[in-house]
Amino acid sequence: MLAEDTFDNLGSLNGKSMYDQDGEKIGTVSQVYTSEHGGQPEWVTVKSGLLGMKESLVPLTGARRVGDDIHVPYAKETVKEAPRLAMGEHLDPDQERQLYQHYGLTATGGIGTAIGTAESGHAAAGARGSKPAEGKNPHSDELIRSEEQLHITTEEREVGHARLRKVVVTENVTTSVPLSHEEVRVVHEAILPEERAGIRGARIGEAQTEVTLHADQPVISKESVPVERVRLETERVTEQREVSAEVRKEQVEYDTDLDDKGSRGRHDGAGR
Repeated sequence: MLAEDTFDNLGSLNGKSMYDQDGEKIGTVSQVYTSEHGGQPEWVTVKSGLLGMKESLVPLTGARRVGDDIHVPYAKETVKEAPRLAMGEHLDPDQERQLYQHYGLTATGGIGTAIGTAESGHAAAGARGSKPAEGKNPHSDELIRSEEQLHITTEEREVGHARLRKVVVTENVTTSVPLSHEEVRVVHEAILPEERAGIRGARIGEAQTEVTLHADQPVISKESVPVERVRLETERVTEQREVSAEVRKEQVEYDTDLDDKGSRGRHDGAGR
C-alpha cells in the first residue's frame, strides 16, 4: 500500500501538520512507517493530544500534499478512534486487521489496491513489519503554542482639500446723520413815527412776499476699502479611535486513554 501522492523524503514528513477530509487539523506527524520492500512510507502516526504516550496510526493511501501540510481522505474522529501505538511499538496481526477494517481498506480493489501485491511486498505485515523512519523529531511532552499579536502604526495620507474663496453679498446698513433745515416764523415789528415818512406806498390793498427755505439732504457715496486679511491654516488634532482586526491563535487540545471512555479538553493559553 503506497501513498497516492509520492512521499520520497521520509524526513520531510516528520513534524508536518495533518488535516482531515474537511480541512480540520488532526495533529502532527510523529513517526513514519515504511514497507519492508522499497522503503516507501505507508503509515504515519499522528500526535493529537497533550496527554498519553500513544499515537494514532493513519495510512498514507490517498494522502496528498497541500503546501507543507498533509491532507488525508478521512475524518478527524475516524483517525482519533483508530488503534493507537506507543513510540517504537510494532503491530500484531489482530491490530493490523483492526486498522484495515477501521479505515475500510481491503486486500484488493478500492483504496487498498496495493495492499498484498508484489509491489507492496506484504499484506498484513504492512505496518507490523515496518519501522519508524530515521530523522524523526524527538518525542516531547510539550508543544509551543503561538498566536498573532496586533501591532498598530500610523502613516500620513492625503485625505482631502480645503478651499478659501470670497463672494459678494448685499446687506442693509443703517446709520444716523445730522441734517439741518430752515423753518418759517412770523415776526411783527412796529414802525416808528420817524420811519413812516420814508416808507412809500402805504396803501391799503392785497400784497405778498416770499422767503426761500433751505434744508440739508443726505448724499450717499460708496468706496471699497480693505478691512482684514483672511487665510487658511492647518492644526494637528489627535483623537482616540478604536481599531479592530482579526488575529489567529493556536488552541491546544488534549485527550487521554486512561479509562474506557477517555477524556478530552482544550487549553487556549488564557490560564493554567
